[in-house]
Amino acid sequence: MEPGIVAHSRRGHHRGMTTLYGITNCDTVKRARAWLDEHGVPYRFHDFKKEGVPEPELDQWLKSPGWEALVNRRGTTWRKLDEATRASVLDAASARAVLIANPSLIKRPVVNWGAQAGVTTGFDPAEWKSHTV
Repeated sequence: MEPGIVAHSRRGHHRGMTTLYGITNCDTVKRARAWLDEHGVPYRFHDFKKEGVPEPELDQWLKSPGWEALVNRRGTTWRKLDEATRASVLDAASARAVLIANPSLIKRPVVNWGAQAGVTTGFDPAEWKSHTV
């Protein structure tokens, strides 16, 4: 089996492979991975620290769910940015540059649920349930 793929015998979901993007040591990502495991959702994990930010996917995420949903303005990384950099994040193009330079600034996890199911940011078990039926 391909590295990074987590397989399960129970399959509550069949819309194509789910990909969870995040950082291994992020507590929210840990909870999200545990939830996927508990619900038998097969997924591939993409670690931003090890694999980088996938730019073609980032370009899609900037459109939907949108740059505002991707930029984590509550985290430590945002607070550590200088005021000029924070003030420069005004649209998708400016957000893109800052997110590529600071992958930890991306709200985690980002989940691509496959084919027609869309992309979500953050961990919301109630919302996620709708993606696994």
